[in-house]
Amino acid sequence: MPRLTILLFRILCFVLLFAFVSCSARNRLDDYLYCRLNSNPATLDPALITDVQASVIAAKLFNGLVKLDDRLNVVSDIAERWEVSKDGRTYRFYLKKGFLFSTGREVTAQDLKYSFERILKHATKAPNAWIFDNVAGAKSFREGRTGGVEGFGVINHYEFEINLTLPFSPFLKMLTMTPAYVVPREIVEARGADFASNPSGTGPYFLDSWMPNQQVVLKRNDRYSGGAARLKGIVFRIITEDLTALTEFELGNIDILLVPSSAYQKLKNDAKWNPYIESIQGLNTYYLGLNTSRPPLDAPVLRKAISLAVDRKKILETFYEGRGRLAEGPVPDLLRTWGSDKNTKVIDYNPAMARQIVKEHGLTGTRLTLYVAADQDAVDLAEIIQGYLADAGLTVIIRQLEWSAYKSAINRGEPDMFWLSWWADYPDAENFLFPLFDSANLGPAGNRTRYVNRDVDHLIEQGQHSVEQRQRDRIYQKAEEKIISDAPWVFFWHKTDYVIRQPWVSGFKGYPIYNMDKGMDVQLRKHNH
Repeated sequence: MPRLTILLFRILCFVLLFAFVSCSARNRLDDYLYCRLNSNPATLDPALITDVQASVIAAKLFNGLVKLDDRLNVVSDIAERWEVSKDGRTYRFYLKKGFLFSTGREVTAQDLKYSFERILKHATKAPNAWIFDNVAGAKSFREGRTGGVEGFGVINHYEFEINLTLPFSPFLKMLTMTPAYVVPREIVEARGADFASNPSGTGPYFLDSWMPNQQVVLKRNDRYSGGAARLKGIVFRIITEDLTALTEFELGNIDILLVPSSAYQKLKNDAKWNPYIESIQGLNTYYLGLNTSRPPLDAPVLRKAISLAVDRKKILETFYEGRGRLAEGPVPDLLRTWGSDKNTKVIDYNPAMARQIVKEHGLTGTRLTLYVAADQDAVDLAEIIQGYLADAGLTVIIRQLEWSAYKSAINRGEPDMFWLSWWADYPDAENFLFPLFDSANLGPAGNRTRYVNRDVDHLIEQGQHSVEQRQRDRIYQKAEEKIISDAPWVFFWHKTDYVIRQPWVSGFKGYPIYNMDKGMDVQLRKHNH
């Protein structure tokens, strides 16, 4: 009987697996690309989006005046061309004629004014309204003192002008972000709050269906003014567990997958899958943040000792399996337009010097709290850092918190040290300097190490208002040198992501910023599951 039971169990498992795979294959929509999201998008209204998952989808549903090309240059989108005044304060955009919403209505300059003012309206509660902070009249409008934004000008049907209070060098790049997408007023107002779950835009796809926590289905927009996408549609399956997502990929039910860190070595060393793995150099910086606002880490000498004590290169090559590029400072390598030959270099590993500093300054035995999110990789890394700092004579107490409590504790300035990363919203060095190191942004706004250096503030703000690229490069280089010298972070690495695709997928490109991919070039060859 036991043998018969085992045999029947095996047969049942085989039948269920065959049925599962067959059902999955049969239920696949023909010529639709299947991708994975690791969480349910909170909203698909570009005014309200803050998460990467939603931004990836929104990029395919909407367009802005401008977008980024493969080399991170700003190129035309709804705007055919633009002019910037010599003083850097006035931007005149000339819209493409016949650029349509998916409903068939043409986009006009009035739609841009409506969409941008909607972001600034207090009632919208847009979390990224700051992208228009420098527009003339934005503050008065937000405070309800004016009926419109003075700096948004409709010249005629196809010409739209933006006037800034001061020149702001990253502004054009900021217009590639999700909040700067254009939306159709009549549909936004007709659907009200439902626009968040049933949006309509101008993009190469439109939302066909959304089953929360299950899947989001996009269908090709045959009216798209940028040409027809090669796919009939895209299905984003919401799969929270990495192991489940990997299994679904191996069964052929997912076409493109961001490789989970736990599966990297397995797939890399598998001759079947290795040819289909592509690397994407990310615009990010991973760092150990040091709370500079109170003892003991208000002392620059101790912060430097911590940087000297940790072998970042070895950790990257071993623990992190080489999945990144060693950081030379806060600004990612891909954005450091002034190059790497700097007067001040990042503080390199020197354990003897670290021990000497700790001992000479009477800091031996200093207790430091290190907060990490309750993620196994982060906990393992924290223990490695703990070991390096113990060797320097410092005592580290590790505390794990679930993500929301962790973020809240960091925003309050609770830990001495914390592990975090910053990812680009737009491809400019300013995006890694102003939010993270300007004293105007202490705490939740980005400067979580509570770092204050008035010279750095002045340099960052000077760079923001400089309209000449070489001058900006010199200014930002000086700012970065001062930041590295003050050591509010231990600068670890810029993460490289790896994406794996099925053999039947062609034309796929990986992008360093999540909202760059419009899903236009991917296509599927006929295949069997």
